[in-house]
Amino acid sequence: MLRTLYIENYALIRQSEITFDRGFVAITGETGAGKSIMLGALALLLGQRADGKTLYDQTHKCIVEANFDANSLNLKPLFDDNDVDYNDDGTVIVRREILPGGKSRAFVNDTPVPVAFLKQLGGALIDIHSQHATLLLGDSTFQTSLLDCLADDSRQLDEYRDAYRQYATLKRRLEELTEIEQQNRKDYDYNKFLFDELTQAALYDGQQEELEDESKLLANAENIKQALSEAVELCDGEDDSALLRLGSTKTLIGKVANCHKDLEQLFDRLDSTIIELRDIVSTLESLDDGITFSPERQQQVDEQLDTIYRLQKKHSVNTIGELLEIQNDLEKRLNEADNIDEQIKEAMELVDKAFNNLQQKADTLTRLRQKAAQDLEKQITPLLADLGLANATLRAKIDALPNYSPLGNNDIRLLFNANKGGELHELSKVASGGEMSRLMLAIKALTSRSRLLPTIIFDEIDSGISGDISVKVGRIMQRMAANMQVIAITHLPQIAARASQHYKVYKDDNDGKTASKIRLLTTEERRHEIAVMLSSEPPSQAALQTAAELMGEKEGD
Repeated sequence: MLRTLYIENYALIRQSEITFDRGFVAITGETGAGKSIMLGALALLLGQRADGKTLYDQTHKCIVEANFDANSLNLKPLFDDNDVDYNDDGTVIVRREILPGGKSRAFVNDTPVPVAFLKQLGGALIDIHSQHATLLLGDSTFQTSLLDCLADDSRQLDEYRDAYRQYATLKRRLEELTEIEQQNRKDYDYNKFLFDELTQAALYDGQQEELEDESKLLANAENIKQALSEAVELCDGEDDSALLRLGSTKTLIGKVANCHKDLEQLFDRLDSTIIELRDIVSTLESLDDGITFSPERQQQVDEQLDTIYRLQKKHSVNTIGELLEIQNDLEKRLNEADNIDEQIKEAMELVDKAFNNLQQKADTLTRLRQKAAQDLEKQITPLLADLGLANATLRAKIDALPNYSPLGNNDIRLLFNANKGGELHELSKVASGGEMSRLMLAIKALTSRSRLLPTIIFDEIDSGISGDISVKVGRIMQRMAANMQVIAITHLPQIAARASQHYKVYKDDNDGKTASKIRLLTTEERRHEIAVMLSSEPPSQAALQTAAELMGEKEGD
């Protein structure tokens, strides 16, 4: 329940603190006195957008703070999920501040929170119902929620939503695979051509360097062989070769080597040089034998290089390694294209299984809603009779939809007829404004028994009703207050008289600037206020007597 509401520097309210009791609370006041300003301030705590223009004094910040007793609600998981401090006694303190520049801050139990959390929390703490809320009666989502509330099918609805999410996820995966398969079909032939072209090139790491070296060698083979041949002749020819000269030199030094120690060393060095030169000659001869001038091989190497250069240019790369990566990627795509049919088949089986589960969950919801629709018609008929609609009929018509949504596959429409024996038509098309207000009140009275909601606020829901009907509206609100806190902003004395707590909103011009104020009325002040609502100011003696009777009737019920 809402314990206290503190408002500072908001609209016409300079500063006000209101303490609410359990049960039925009435708020009255003249039109324009500022009754709905309190709701505007409360709406800020429920996540409504902040506006700096609503500040009473534009130089100071606005503060709205409410203290709730939520001990009967299981809010700890919500607080834990959002990392917000939770009070073990169930107290929830919500504060919103609006700075002069228009920026706002929100706190729950002194923990800074985003506005989205306020909206989520507010939905669990309080229900504000205004005249305009009757428009929801024609909304399909509201009509579905109404039956779900009466059916008490939250567990089945959660199971259905889980099944719907699973089905939607699997269906999206199947659609993705189908798109891939279609794209693969378009790209397959081209990718196969590219892959075959790279495969036929028989590429391997280092190939380009090898071919480039061989191409250079083949292009200069004749010159190289001639140079090698001449080098061999100079080193080991028959006439005046290097080896002959070195051999002669070695013989001469050998004859006198024992005569000088340095000559012995020179003799050994000459011997080593001759051995090394003979090895060089052998290598030159081997190289000469290994080089063959082949125009055919040269053409073959150049063609291979041309293929490599062409592939590199085609794929915008510079190395064979990059071409091999492209080849592997193409092979992977082709393999995926070959395997996609099997993946699609498996995905279709999963989708079919998920759809069957979804259908079962949807059918369960439908049965519960059909039962709730029957209960709605039975339970709301006496309530409508109490509200002056004795011949009215309200029926929920449930049709099957071909497609599934997060709420099931039911097309739910409220049908209404206010007259005996008339045809039923869509509620939004045939009900008057007064009838819509009374219907919504009856629905709220029904759902308040099912919903675990501590507080409901009616903002002038009594519009369009008067006389004996207003008395019955007050009785319904009073009965609702036995299970929850009911706060009614009203113009009707018959409703205000039913309340256990009565606040009056009024304007004060004493400080040179108009301000809205609110105060709790004593029993005598209540009798006077209700009498004024019945007649005028000052109230007549008859009005005072009637007010006392209305209040006494409440006490005597």
